[in-house]
Amino acid sequence: MVNRLLIRLLSAFILSSPFFANCWAGSIFLTGHDPDYHAFAGFDNSAGAQHINQAAINFILDPTSNSYAASGIHPLLFVEGGIAPPGGHVDGENGLIASGYSPGIDFETHNASDLSEQISLLGIKYSGIVVGSDFGGINTQSELDLLNSRNSDIISFLNSGGGLYAMAETPPPDGLASSGLFGFLPFMVSSVVPLNQPEAGNALTPFGITLGLSNSDINGNFSHNVFDSTGGLSVVATDPAGEILTLAGRGEINAETGLVPEPSSSDLLIVGMIGVFYFCRMHAKKSARRRV
Repeated sequence: MVNRLLIRLLSAFILSSPFFANCWAGSIFLTGHDPDYHAFAGFDNSAGAQHINQAAINFILDPTSNSYAASGIHPLLFVEGGIAPPGGHVDGENGLIASGYSPGIDFETHNASDLSEQISLLGIKYSGIVVGSDFGGINTQSELDLLNSRNSDIISFLNSGGGLYAMAETPPPDGLASSGLFGFLPFMVSSVVPLNQPEAGNALTPFGITLGLSNSDINGNFSHNVFDSTGGLSVVATDPAGEILTLAGRGEINAETGLVPEPSSSDLLIVGMIGVFYFCRMHAKKSARRRV
């Protein structure tokens, strides 16, 4: 009888806890690298760029956190411009293909001409969204403006268990977009610092290593922006000056303040211990009343 009561009490307590209000968490991976370019074009570490794409996509599609992937929705929405690549740029779709993803099966590519319609299909047709770089990919201001105008829909998608992976954004003369960088996540806009630099001496954090990356993956090419704040995300990699190159994390997203991380195992243990404490206290009081 006591065991059954304990189970019922702990279940009610845990399920009513804010930690468990939503078992799904938005997954975000942001980077100043442009692996859509380097995975295909090389210069000089195509394998490393491919590994960044793979680690990012695995992270945002993890079915233990992505409700849509768990339900069997498979494709990604890949956002990039529909222009002919200018000098120094490539069609980023080729970078995804080089990383092992098949167009029409693993992802669909859309630009500003029909992007609004496709954003409305997040969570219906797509389990995640991948935003290509504006250098050396071919995302333009048109795609970025449209993404930014739908930021509330994108955040709602994330908060219901979707995933987002976005690559480098830097203004002209290199980048093809000039304003509102990463504006589809409003809490990140002011933290973006354009910085074109060779990849040498970059280092992963312990968290970054858990994503399946190695230091050799994040060196040998070029990167195009850093971040001067995290927005609640965890640092994946830094440059030699300690500036943030890549961020990732899971949790509830607030458009203004950023991400509230998932509860850790220690948080869950504490919740359980509190439940046990209250049960024991209540049971002791009842026993004392019976003795009286």
